[in-house]
Amino acid sequence: MRCTATTELMGLSFDAVTMDAAVARCLDLCRAPRSSHTVITANASHLCMMRRDPELARACKEGHLTLADGMSVVWALRASGQRIPERVTGVDLMARLLAVAGKHRLRVYFLGARREVVTALVEATRAQYPGIDIAGFRDGYFAPDVHLSIVEEIRTTRPDMLFVGMPSPFKETWCERHRQRLDVPIIIGVAAVSTCWPGFIRRAPRTLQSLGLEWFWRLLMEPRKLWKRYLTNNSEFIWLACREIVARRWGRPPVTQGQ
Repeated sequence: MRCTATTELMGLSFDAVTMDAAVARCLDLCRAPRSSHTVITANASHLCMMRRDPELARACKEGHLTLADGMSVVWALRASGQRIPERVTGVDLMARLLAVAGKHRLRVYFLGARREVVTALVEATRAQYPGIDIAGFRDGYFAPDVHLSIVEEIRTTRPDMLFVGMPSPFKETWCERHRQRLDVPIIIGVAAVSTCWPGFIRRAPRTLQSLGLEWFWRLLMEPRKLWKRYLTNNSEFIWLACREIVARRWGRPPVTQGQ
């Protein structure tokens, strides 16, 4: 159940919260009677993929805390007359949650990326956040027939936070599909966080982040991997977001998913 004000764009409700409020909400869920909750950090790409992927759309809509991870989403929400205090990125939220985990002796589990990357992430986390309790970790390369055994492995370590660093839409649908069985208070998909955190891929300078150009920085870092995705998704998002902005400004019902 959501306990904060919400905004909506392209069929997905976003919690209108600051980074501090998001961290506090996650900490509250860790302290509450144990049950599983998913945190969705959605950007323009998620909103576009949701139109063609019903399972992804369902997973995102079932999120207990949904955050605007993309300045294009923030700008579109504001342009449509809705209030959203700031962008809350998965990578920054992860850093804040790890700091909280270290302070409050919470257990964390990392799932995803290549073995050497997630190992470096664990080592960097232990060095930067003394006192943090790492329940376990493993890479994100596994076959479908071991999904349930991985879920059981995570469940038995009883982490308070599970960070899943794998591509979308797999990470969102996997987390929602196994949410109840995992029994982890905070389950959050963090996409490329586990590759940029230890220094494998540098994040954009703060100036570019504030201008909403972090996507362009990533494109420069990995052009062959990202150019087609960004070209198609960004164009689709601009068209759909503009239609919704105009509809909301004119007091008309926004265009629904899939139209």
